[in-house]
Amino acid sequence: MAPSFIPGLELSRRFYDEAVWPLVHAHFGDLPHTAARIGTGSEVLGFDTARSADHEWGPRLQLFLSHDDAGRYARDVVAMLRDELPKSFHGYPTHFGPTENEHVRHMVATDGPVFHRVDVTSLDEWLPGHLGFDPREAITTLDWLATPTQALAEITAGAVFHDRTGELTTVRARLGWYPEQLWRYLLACQWQRISQEEAFVGRCGEVGDELGSAVVAARLIRDLMRLSLVLHRVYPPYAKWLGSAFARLPFAATLSPALTAALAATTWPEREAHLATAYTSVAELHNRLGLTEPLDPRTRPYHDRPFQVLHAERFSRALFDTLTDPAVRALPRTGAIDQFADSTDLLGDRTATRAVTAAQAPPRSGPGT
Repeated sequence: MAPSFIPGLELSRRFYDEAVWPLVHAHFGDLPHTAARIGTGSEVLGFDTARSADHEWGPRLQLFLSHDDAGRYARDVVAMLRDELPKSFHGYPTHFGPTENEHVRHMVATDGPVFHRVDVTSLDEWLPGHLGFDPREAITTLDWLATPTQALAEITAGAVFHDRTGELTTVRARLGWYPEQLWRYLLACQWQRISQEEAFVGRCGEVGDELGSAVVAARLIRDLMRLSLVLHRVYPPYAKWLGSAFARLPFAATLSPALTAALAATTWPEREAHLATAYTSVAELHNRLGLTEPLDPRTRPYHDRPFQVLHAERFSRALFDTLTDPAVRALPRTGAIDQFADSTDLLGDRTATRAVTAAQAPPRSGPGT
């Protein structure tokens, strides 16, 4: 029988407290370390369910040692845990066997040594590998813009179980949200995205292309959801969890009915009407935050065409007008990497995201933390 589901972060916390640390302490004494469950995995963002147990989920965590201690002890700690960890923990195997994908593992029983998922490393190695830069140093504009919001969410969410030096806690605080000027810039770029397609819902429908109209509407809905999260200072996760993260916002109760109705609509006038309601709600939220002078949140015709739009570029321009940092004002209106690119292969490659972002927005001096 499958064990009762334990949310992954709680399982990892218990695994550290009850199994991992007692063994490490018994063999290596009071070895200075940080213990956490951050990085990839649905449990890090709190979206895991029993379904998650089929791959890369289970009793797992990171042990971060100092640079010198990692070089001295990491292999021995890994080997000791391989030989001495219990074969199961709270009913879950601690051994991770291969799947058909050579890069993916899942829990499976074993009678031999445990291929565990206690990753023993140092922040010196892990942070640049996960982010593409080391946030313990000065964080540049390129660092912020080249890092997908999913990656920023993965390091600022999750849980820290032990952090005697406070080093990881400090890193998480530094990455907690964008600097003010960059936040305004990214909001402006997100409004700009919306402005570029909001008239197409009606235009596609007018020529009889209801499918095309619906596709454009879905794109706009995705952009409105991401915009809502950024307005609330929440890093938007990737597609699988975008709706789940959006649903956590109190604002979702206001916006979701209009977005759901727009997706369900079968005619472009109905679709456009529901989107107009959604535009107005997000525009009113913008005004409540006081980021710019209040702007008219109502929709209006698209120039001399009979399509109802917000003219979202008004919000983009108003936000750009509030930017006081010349380096940020000089950036193109394309935003961060996952505002202008959504290839999974690209976003998963830190070298590539930095190269593409640098080509799009050449590095300048700008806000750090």
